[in-house]
Amino acid sequence: MYPLKFKHLYYEKIWGGRDLEKFRKDLPEGSIGESWDVACHKNGTSVISNGEFKGKRLNDLIKEKESEVIGTKIKKEWFPLLIKLINAKSDLSVQVHPNDEYAKKVENDMGKTEVWYVIDAEDGAALVVGTTENCTKELLKEGIETGKLDKYMNKIPVKKGDVCLVRSGMIHAIGGGVTVAEIQQNSDTTYRVYDYNRGRELHVKKALDVIDLNLKGKKSKGVKVIRDGYEKTYFCLGRDFSLEIYDVSDKVSETSDEERFYILTCVDGFGEISYKEGKEKIEFGESVLIPASLGEYTVEGKIKFIKSYVPDVNKVKCEILEEISY
Repeated sequence: MYPLKFKHLYYEKIWGGRDLEKFRKDLPEGSIGESWDVACHKNGTSVISNGEFKGKRLNDLIKEKESEVIGTKIKKEWFPLLIKLINAKSDLSVQVHPNDEYAKKVENDMGKTEVWYVIDAEDGAALVVGTTENCTKELLKEGIETGKLDKYMNKIPVKKGDVCLVRSGMIHAIGGGVTVAEIQQNSDTTYRVYDYNRGRELHVKKALDVIDLNLKGKKSKGVKVIRDGYEKTYFCLGRDFSLEIYDVSDKVSETSDEERFYILTCVDGFGEISYKEGKEKIEFGESVLIPASLGEYTVEGKIKFIKSYVPDVNKVKCEILEEISY
C-alpha cells in the first residue's frame, strides 16, 4: 500500500464562492461551497488519483483490501470520516445535526459531530457555536418564527488557525468570509433552523427535537508538544475522531497503525511524504490517506497539517498524560 490521494468532489452552494481558487487549479465554474476531499458516502465517494489504484473508488478499494487500507478496528461496512473544505462567501444557514441514535432512526444515516479548522478568515468574520446563556427552546422557536434568531446565537470572532468543535445537537453556522477544513462523522444530515429567507427548506421540528442547549461552544486550546523539527497539538479526542495538528519546520517521522487509517490534511505550506516504497507530495489544501498497513513514513518540509483518525481513546489519553506527568 501507499499514501492515497483523491480527486476533489465539488458542490455548488448558494452561499459558496471562489476562494478555493487561491490554492486549487481544478475548481469548476459556479459558486463552489464544498470540496469533499476524502469521502465514502452515498452522496459522494472519492476516486483515487495516484499510483496503482488510480481511478478506483475508495469504497471498492476497501472491499478488496479491507484492513490493509482502513485497519483491523475499523468496520468495512461504514467508512467513519468525511473530510471537507468549506468556503462560505456568505453566511451558511443556522443549523444543527442529530446524534447517531436519532439519525439512524429518522434518516437512516449516522449522526454528525464535526470540528472546524479555520484556513482563512476575513476581518470581522465569525462562527456561530451554540446559543446564549438565556436561550430556551421556547425563545428559540419564537426567534425562528419572527426572524429574530440572531440575538440568541453565540457568535465568536475567528482568525486563521482557530479550531472549534461542533457536537451533534449544537446549533451552529459558518459566517461569511470564512474558509474551513471540516473533519466530521461520515454523515450528510443537516437540519436548517434559519436560512436568511433564501427559500430553501427548513427543518424546524426535527431541529428542535435534537438541539441541546446545554452545549456551549468555544475555541479549542489544545495541548502542545514541542519536538525537534516539529510541534504537535492535540485538539480533539473522542469516540468519533481525534484531531491533531502538526506544525513542521523540518520533518516528522511516524509509523502507521495496523488498527486504523490516518488522514493528513495540509492547511499551510507543502511537503513530501516518504515511505518504504517511494514518495508523495502533499500540498496546501490537499488530503492524503495513510493506509493502516503503510508502515514507517516521514513528512518533510515547512508544512502544517491536520492528522485525523478514529482513535483508541485510552491509548491517546496515555500519550497525552506521558507528556504532562512527572
